[in-house]
Amino acid sequence: MTDRLTLSLWEESQAHKAINHLWKNARVAVRQGRRMVAELRPEKRSDAQNAMLHALLTEIAKTREWAGAKRDVETWKRLLTAAWLRARGESVEVLPALDGCGIDVVFRRTSSLTRAECGELVDFIEAWRAGA
Repeated sequence: MTDRLTLSLWEESQAHKAINHLWKNARVAVRQGRRMVAELRPEKRSDAQNAMLHALLTEIAKTREWAGAKRDVETWKRLLTAAWLRARGESVEVLPALDGCGIDVVFRRTSSLTRAECGELVDFIEAWRAGA
């Protein structure tokens, strides 16, 4: 068994086969005295969604200014993600910086988004881009 095994589950019969495969691999490792972790979570954004998100952000970074200056892709991602989170009623925290110099904005990372959430974020960015 490799050190990591990631399985996608999308249909009952397929999921059952995949989980059996997981167990066969885990059983060998556990018999060898290795401690293992199994995690079940909603699927995160797809590669296609990730590409779309970054294409939108790149286009915005090339063509738009914010607060009087061009901003890089990462800054636009932070600005638009924070705006999207506020629009859906999620909290974005503004905290004093740990070093005492200014403030920091703390919110969810896009890498933690589910497919549905990433789709919502892309829709939000497209609407913002069209209306800005």
